[in-house]
Amino acid sequence: MTIHGHGCGAIYLARYRKGVSESMAVLSSTKAGTVQAGAWLTTILLALAAGCSDPEPVTPPPPQVEVVKADKRTVPFVISRVAQTESSREVQVVARVSGFLDRIAYNEGTLLQEGEVMFEMDRKPFLAEVKAAQGELEASEARLWTANANLNRTRPLAEADALSQSDLDRAIGEQKAAEAAVFAAQARLTQAQLDLSYTIIHAPVTGMTGKARQREGAYLNALSDSANLSYVAKIDPIWVNFSISQNELERTNSQRDSGEIIVPADHQYEFEIVLSNGKIFPYKGTLDFAAPTFDDRTGTFSARAVVDNPDSVLRPGMFVTARVLGMERPDAVVVPKKAVQQTSNGQVVWLVDKEGKTERRPVVMGDWVGDDWVVEEGLTGAETVIVGGFQRVRPGMPVKPVAASDAKKAAASGETKG
Repeated sequence: MTIHGHGCGAIYLARYRKGVSESMAVLSSTKAGTVQAGAWLTTILLALAAGCSDPEPVTPPPPQVEVVKADKRTVPFVISRVAQTESSREVQVVARVSGFLDRIAYNEGTLLQEGEVMFEMDRKPFLAEVKAAQGELEASEARLWTANANLNRTRPLAEADALSQSDLDRAIGEQKAAEAAVFAAQARLTQAQLDLSYTIIHAPVTGMTGKARQREGAYLNALSDSANLSYVAKIDPIWVNFSISQNELERTNSQRDSGEIIVPADHQYEFEIVLSNGKIFPYKGTLDFAAPTFDDRTGTFSARAVVDNPDSVLRPGMFVTARVLGMERPDAVVVPKKAVQQTSNGQVVWLVDKEGKTERRPVVMGDWVGDDWVVEEGLTGAETVIVGGFQRVRPGMPVKPVAASDAKKAAASGETKG
């Protein structure tokens, strides 16, 4: 009798072939032995068949996912606005007298301190005017001395009736005219000295300078555009301008009235500046101005914050993000940022229900709070949210939830042992 085996049957066949042969040799010598051998062989074949049957399918365990509880707490309520910086005081540098420009004394585009020299004009004509005014003043003072002396002689003679009253009046008039001439000469000298001082043009404030609009040798006419020389922009502190729409203002007021947000009792808001590279500016600002009316063209009203800028990091005209701080949102639902996934239909989070099965829930997200994200709509704060193991889950499938904190501890313990 030939038995063809394969798989696990071939292994049993090889194992029992020798024993079968020996038993057949012994039992086949008698008729009863032959019957017994056949029965025994049948038992072996049944054992082989049982050994080669397919095993029962094994159900895999549910995948493990990391979860956290959706948190409900008071978080900051922040309003972010695109803003633009502006000099807190930009002063045009203008020539006050007419003349030729001799020298540009500053490096254009650099920071100057108040009082530093920027331009020098030709001083020679103005020095001459000062000397002429000084000479006129001295002449007027000499005429005044003569008038005083004449009056001092005339008064006693007029009292003694040696001179007429008209002579005395004339002497008094000449003395007063000489005094007035001195005052006028003093004023002309002051004006000449003032014009001379205007030939040296200083920085009116501490700030960044603009380029020079006129070059050396140009004639500056104090009454024309040629007198415009440059400007100095004060940047410490610096202004940050932004606008708020009517809809945003009404929504914020409605949230305040309903208790969804809490505003500072004194309405003293702080402003945080975020630079274009995402870094937070180290100095915070305060509200400096808010327009009383809306712009009818844009439907917004303008506001301004003032921010210290001692290191001149912010320059006029830069675009930044102004974040209004000071308000709070009580009982806000927050989840970790990594729990939120972006799909073609919006943002979703994965939940584990009471039966241990997954659910994909659409949500509307609000502001970031550190590593967390405020949920505006979609969660109540009592849900179990999946934060790890997304690649193994499908809607409605059973999972094994493990607290994210425990998973981190287990991973850290494994690394330590390794």
